[in-house]
Amino acid sequence: MPKPPAPPYRHYRQALAVSMAVIVPLGLGIKFYQGPGQSWLNDTFGGVPYEIFFVLLAAYIWPAVSPGRIAIAVCLATCGLEFLQLWQPAWLQAIRGTLPGRLVLGNTFSWTDFPYYFIGSGLGWLGLRGLKRRTLRTY
Repeated sequence: MPKPPAPPYRHYRQALAVSMAVIVPLGLGIKFYQGPGQSWLNDTFGGVPYEIFFVLLAAYIWPAVSPGRIAIAVCLATCGLEFLQLWQPAWLQAIRGTLPGRLVLGNTFSWTDFPYYFIGSGLGWLGLRGLKRRTLRTY
């Protein structure tokens, strides 16, 4: 009896899960690095793996959506979160006071974060395209 075919996005999602398992420790390592260039790595460059992670996560949730649309949506969302840092009501500050809140929402607005969001989204887009090509063979 022949084996039934795998669901269409199974291999793609597996590749996305492995990629997220790599980018999360890398991003946390950058965020909590102590040494030369610490301020730049922790506060600015950390936006690159942050973007890549959310691009991968969005693709995992919505695998049929094109990599370009995902990268643009994630970039717009994270730019929106950056502007949200200018708004500081007590309840939002309480969320930002936690480690998960600080990692996801941030706590200080900085114009210098935006280029790294664009770089991270671009790298995420390139990575998604490659993963789709290798795992789906139809993209």
